[in-house]
Amino acid sequence: MKCVIFDLDGTLADTSGDLVAAANACFSGMGETVRLDPVADAGVALRGGRAMLTAGLQRADRFDEALVLEWYPRLLDAYAQAIAVHTVLYPGAVEAVERLRETGYAVGIATNKPFGLADALLRELGVRDLFGSLIGADTLPVRKPDPAHLWAAVDGAGGRRDACLLVGDTETDRKTSANAGVPSILVTFAPPGQAVRDLDPEGVIDHFDALSDEVRRLIG
Repeated sequence: MKCVIFDLDGTLADTSGDLVAAANACFSGMGETVRLDPVADAGVALRGGRAMLTAGLQRADRFDEALVLEWYPRLLDAYAQAIAVHTVLYPGAVEAVERLRETGYAVGIATNKPFGLADALLRELGVRDLFGSLIGADTLPVRKPDPAHLWAAVDGAGGRRDACLLVGDTETDRKTSANAGVPSILVTFAPPGQAVRDLDPEGVIDHFDALSDEVRRLIG
């Protein structure tokens, strides 16, 4: 089957609010007064837990790589305990995935979020069964932008490597598709906004309503 693979954070779902809350719980546990803002720091949040800890500690003038490594597992624990309090799927995401499935495309997810957290989040949001594959940061010895990460998602979904693409929101997603030699569609509704156009992806969408047409244009 022709195949569409999605990134998760910042592509299918806005997870920044719950990620920031987990980071702020860590800063509180450290005795720091610094806090990340769920709106202003959404872009930092979508780069992951280590990026959030680094940003906060740098603002507190207390950055230490060892401290980031120490608190990262605690951040994951805090996040797991409240993974879908503020998180929402982007408008039209479910409908777009369902349209692809109904018209004969295989669909899957390739995310640099740990598998267990990604799986738990998708189940909390009620959409896990929409996707034929889920490859997380710890599923393989490599992660995006290594193309093996994408290929595992394609293969797991029952897709064709010669007729697939990746939908994402960051330079990492763009590099993944380029490394695999397949097209990418980047979304503009995540924090990078219209700046993703500077990455020269094969396709760009401002809303999931436009996804089906872009997919057909790029892989038929």
